[in-house]
Amino acid sequence: MRHRHRIWIAAGLALAVLLLAGVGTRAAEDAAPAAGPSSQTRLPIPRFVSLKSDRVNVRKGPSTDQAIVWVFSRAGLPVEIIAESDNWRRVRDSEGADGWVWHSMLSGRRTVLISPWTKSPETMPLYSRKSTGASTVAELAPSVLGNVLSCDGEWCELSVDDYSGFVQQDKLWGVYKDEVIK
Repeated sequence: MRHRHRIWIAAGLALAVLLLAGVGTRAAEDAAPAAGPSSQTRLPIPRFVSLKSDRVNVRKGPSTDQAIVWVFSRAGLPVEIIAESDNWRRVRDSEGADGWVWHSMLSGRRTVLISPWTKSPETMPLYSRKSTGASTVAELAPSVLGNVLSCDGEWCELSVDDYSGFVQQDKLWGVYKDEVIK
């Protein structure tokens, strides 16, 4: 008999945000920029990236003179770049909070959070194949961090700790609907 494995992460660690001061955040829909290439890097805006370090300062504006409003505290978390200014990137997290980070603190490595909007302890199956009828490799708790191996617009192949398998793309934060990643 095959056993299902549960992969859990403490809620505080999964969110990986340490609030240092009152933050004037905006809802994701209020901060949404126009889609298109940036004049800074010629890469599309918005786009997803991940954090390189376990400590990434988020500032009120694109300068070291600006106040640090919070600190991301987990390497690998996905963030969405929504604007650029010289070597600064305005990023948004899975909760819709945004601020400015130094470009070298970001990586092009693609990661995702498993349904971070879910407040219940309900888990998400990691399937062995691209089918809800496939066997379950592991049960993933909300906000578990996974590495993206590929996405076809409907399913993403992920690695999470020592497990790999498939999750429906619309259950993930860190990839766009219908986005293809090879």
